[in-house]
Amino acid sequence: MAGGRGREAAGSAGGAAARWRPRAQGEAPWTWYPATDLPSVPLQMLFHLSALYNALYFLTTLLMILSKSQVFSYPWNCLVLDLTLLLLMGILEGARLYLGTKGNLMQAEVLLATSLALTAGGSVLSVHFMLWQTLVLWADSVLSTTLLALNGLEAALQLVAVAAFIR
Repeated sequence: MAGGRGREAAGSAGGAAARWRPRAQGEAPWTWYPATDLPSVPLQMLFHLSALYNALYFLTTLLMILSKSQVFSYPWNCLVLDLTLLLLMGILEGARLYLGTKGNLMQAEVLLATSLALTAGGSVLSVHFMLWQTLVLWADSVLSTTLLALNGLEAALQLVAVAAFIR
């Protein structure tokens, strides 16, 4: 059991054949991996929660922008800007969550660092919808504050995960 990797490290150089070979006589049916080789479970759970919340945030904000455009006098150019920024935020958050999830599961520091950079961009857009939007309702502030709290917690856990993966 070279390097604590178990069956993956033993056998042929191809890797795939070694993974699927039958268990040797006296070999344990499981392999213990050191704690540094595991992805961060709290971060993965937070990515899942954040994906659900981002879907809720996107749909709720879209409906609020559309209803504000009907109820209040919403300038056309500001409406287009807010809808464009919301679409950009949806794409950015989707890419951020995808890269973060894959980076955590594959233990890839570069993917997690990219996700961390996208977290900063998503946070700026969240601040826009919380403070600088044309018409800001109380619900906008609550939704954006919750999203900022999730992003901050994710950023902290991503930094810890990147530091653990680099070691």
